[in-house]
Amino acid sequence: MSDPLLKVRGLKIGATVYPPDAKPHKIKIVHGVDFELQKGKVLGLIGESGAGKSTIGLSALGYGRGGVELTDGEVWVNGRDILKGGIGDLRKLRGAEVTYVAQSAAASFNPAKKIMDQVVEASVSQGKFSRADAEAKARLLFDKLGLPDPDNIGSRYPHQVSGGQLQRCMTALALCPEPDLVVFDEPTTALDVTTQIDVLAAIKEAIRDTGVAALYITHDLAVVAQVSDEIMVLKMGNMVEYGTVDQIINHPQEDYTKALVSVRSINHEEKTPTQPILSAKNITARYKGTKFDVLHDVSIDISPGQTLAVVGESGSGKSTLARVITGLLPPKGGSTDFAGRTLTPDQPSRSREDLRELQMIYQMADVAMNPRQTVGTIIGRPLEFYFGMKGEEKRKRIAELLEEIEMGDGFIDRYPAELSGGQKQRVCIARALAAKPKLIICDEVTSALDPLVADGILKLLLNLQKREDVAYLFITHDLATVRAIADSIAVMYQGKVVRYGTKSEVLSPPFDDYTDLLLSSVPEMKIGWLENVIATRKMESAGN
Repeated sequence: MSDPLLKVRGLKIGATVYPPDAKPHKIKIVHGVDFELQKGKVLGLIGESGAGKSTIGLSALGYGRGGVELTDGEVWVNGRDILKGGIGDLRKLRGAEVTYVAQSAAASFNPAKKIMDQVVEASVSQGKFSRADAEAKARLLFDKLGLPDPDNIGSRYPHQVSGGQLQRCMTALALCPEPDLVVFDEPTTALDVTTQIDVLAAIKEAIRDTGVAALYITHDLAVVAQVSDEIMVLKMGNMVEYGTVDQIINHPQEDYTKALVSVRSINHEEKTPTQPILSAKNITARYKGTKFDVLHDVSIDISPGQTLAVVGESGSGKSTLARVITGLLPPKGGSTDFAGRTLTPDQPSRSREDLRELQMIYQMADVAMNPRQTVGTIIGRPLEFYFGMKGEEKRKRIAELLEEIEMGDGFIDRYPAELSGGQKQRVCIARALAAKPKLIICDEVTSALDPLVADGILKLLLNLQKREDVAYLFITHDLATVRAIADSIAVMYQGKVVRYGTKSEVLSPPFDDYTDLLLSSVPEMKIGWLENVIATRKMESAGN
């Protein structure tokens, strides 16, 4: 075997922390990691948030983000230890031999510059190609990556293309200098499954056709299994397991890896719909100042103690429907009946009882809580507002709610910054439960969480549903989540409900075209799944 393109030995990474009320101190992030990567191969880095995946990936560029320091070890690229060179050597490396694809292309592109200017910048500044040659190569990459109008898309600004298209533009940016190694850092995590499958296919084909080596960072084992040759499992800065895709997926050795493989194995028995607690009828809605309807004649029912999953890609109208039901967006037409009464269209005119019985949990717990308030204050607010609880009575109820969400009263005096992502979401759940609601709208509440953490949240929600008999309107684009928790499903596309019924009905063929596309785009933890999907779609396209 030839010498590895990338060789990492004894890599240790740390950072200095500056607490507001204590002396600065150093922490360890990565604790001595070893691995190798051959030319033309893909190594997947898998693990939950804080595992060190991105930190290790960035070390291949000799870079530590946010004050992170590479404190010990060796990182060899093309036969030289890049940590022993100066900043000039690193500048020659970055954007030439090693390139990077970030998780959010929207946050990475300069909104004031055209796409082509940014895609060719590294290639030209590093002296790899002339401007004309770089642009010609970029157009070839746009075509290879399946972008529309590859000859002209580079003249657009970032906001003039979709999220999936911009992510592929960033992949073109990384491949344009003809690097030896590309670091893909969660490149499809923020995308819908239908968009994700296109980007994954484009990335896989580009890697194959260019022969570039890659580090592929993700927390989704089903995704990494489709693009990698080998997988390294990480936890809290340590390597837990390392092996081929087949070994990690089909024959995991460590308990943590086994837990990752078995995620979403929740066994939820579908319940038969009963007299609905909420009926949204013929809802049509548009946002103020716009000329087009976002929702078109949408009708759904939710039964007490059951879960209706509303599923669809971004822009399908899922969250807009939630805004109409909660009164945040008065509808243009239609009505909503809840608990035997017709809700007024706007939230300010609703009674306190309406507000109490219909609660909402948001996608981003970080922005849904006041960072200056303690957990006890956050959970206690609805107890004061709806029930007039104070003093010891309130503190006792807060402690009970913390026990219900499996955290305990030791968290009462903590601030949101002292909690993990999963703990923050649990606090938001406790705040909603404090109002004793009949229905909770869950808007993508697990999409920002790691699979194991998300699994815990889903199990918690199901247990609370059994105990409290609360109904859920669960908005998501994750079909694995839908299969795990739903009793009924509404599939939305371009503001319309295109398929509706019990879970068994909606997930059973024959399917309409969009539902078929949606279901076939959910990555499965099977080797060769992506190739089969690509081949099937090419055959269908040729047949049409």
